[in-house]
Amino acid sequence: MLTGIDVAFAIKEIKAEDKMVGPLAGVKVIDLTSVVMGPYATQIFGDMGAEVIKIERPEGDIMRHMGVYRNPAMGPIHLSVNRNKKSVMLDLRKEEGIQALFRLASDADVLIHSMRPAAMARLGLDYEAVKARNPGIIYCGAYGFGSDGPYADDPAYDDIVQGLCGMTAINALLAGEPRFTPTVVADKVAGLTTTYSVLAALFHKARTGEGQHVEVPMFETMTSFMLIEHLGGRVFNIENGEPGYERVMSQLRKPHRTKDGYACVLPYSDRNWRDFFLETGRAELADDPRYVTASSRSRNYETLYKTLSDIMLERTTEEWLKALKPLSIPVARVNDLGELFSDPHLQAVKMFVQLKHPTEGTLTQVRPPVSFEKTPCEIRTLAATLGEHSREVLAAAGYSDAEIELLAAQGITI
Repeated sequence: MLTGIDVAFAIKEIKAEDKMVGPLAGVKVIDLTSVVMGPYATQIFGDMGAEVIKIERPEGDIMRHMGVYRNPAMGPIHLSVNRNKKSVMLDLRKEEGIQALFRLASDADVLIHSMRPAAMARLGLDYEAVKARNPGIIYCGAYGFGSDGPYADDPAYDDIVQGLCGMTAINALLAGEPRFTPTVVADKVAGLTTTYSVLAALFHKARTGEGQHVEVPMFETMTSFMLIEHLGGRVFNIENGEPGYERVMSQLRKPHRTKDGYACVLPYSDRNWRDFFLETGRAELADDPRYVTASSRSRNYETLYKTLSDIMLERTTEEWLKALKPLSIPVARVNDLGELFSDPHLQAVKMFVQLKHPTEGTLTQVRPPVSFEKTPCEIRTLAATLGEHSREVLAAAGYSDAEIELLAAQGITI
């Protein structure tokens, strides 16, 4: 139980017979992904009602073994990105495992994998091979680098892509040396990109009946993500323009120290800044030509943020919240990770739920963040044990009990 925290829902026992709900109910997804990027994407499909069949190697997804756990191979990251899925263990190093995968994919709407294209080709699971058995399938490769570039065969993880896309370099402006952002941001951004890309392909298929091959490379995705604001002068001069968005790279852009802690404050509009200066007794700054317009402020961020930082020291965090919120000036306290669980807004919107797992006991989950009026998302099942649904799924694909037993005896499934 979460001691001292207002848990939103009573502990619910997940039932296997819970009916699929959500906007993607009836969609079947074969999940050949591991780590975070792919599993995060496919979990969103599961949360939205799709049937997601996660194919795992004999040792399971590596994330099963990361972090603390109550039982082996059931670590917290695995539990956080693999709910609403069925786990099928298949040894794809053996031909019988490949053939089983083809049977599972024969009536699937989507297959998502996170292996490099060359590896999928060696297994005989490239797009053309899968398409030959299921012409309408959406086949999505979610991996490090686009297949047309020189990095195509290189392995890639979040750290590698953070380094390549410029993220670690701009962190050096604050830390004095290149630093990774302390969250797997490349994995998660690329995971979200995978989700919306496959949904777009499904929308096309709904209108035309056509399946297609989709590629979501992490490096290209994060380059696009980083350069939304940091393309800067390269928009006008591709060779010599100065990239970067000065405001967000300033060392003074940070949570500001108050009398008793820290607060995030961002007067943004012309009116916000004028109201802030008047509220804090700096009427002369409200009319200062350096700060009266967005354009002038953009040329004077260093002095503006230094002034803001000095002013914030004059009151406590709570005093700032009470003063600035009525003025519609963006302001917030700084939550550490533990404080998220007691944040009054997250409690009011019932962000955290506790559910009963059949082997792991009571687990806390973060609910799907989006809401649908007609087709609500729901946590129907928690992350499965390795191969928990192998026999059920294979039987549904037409395997007899004797055939399943033979595959198990050969170590191809369990």
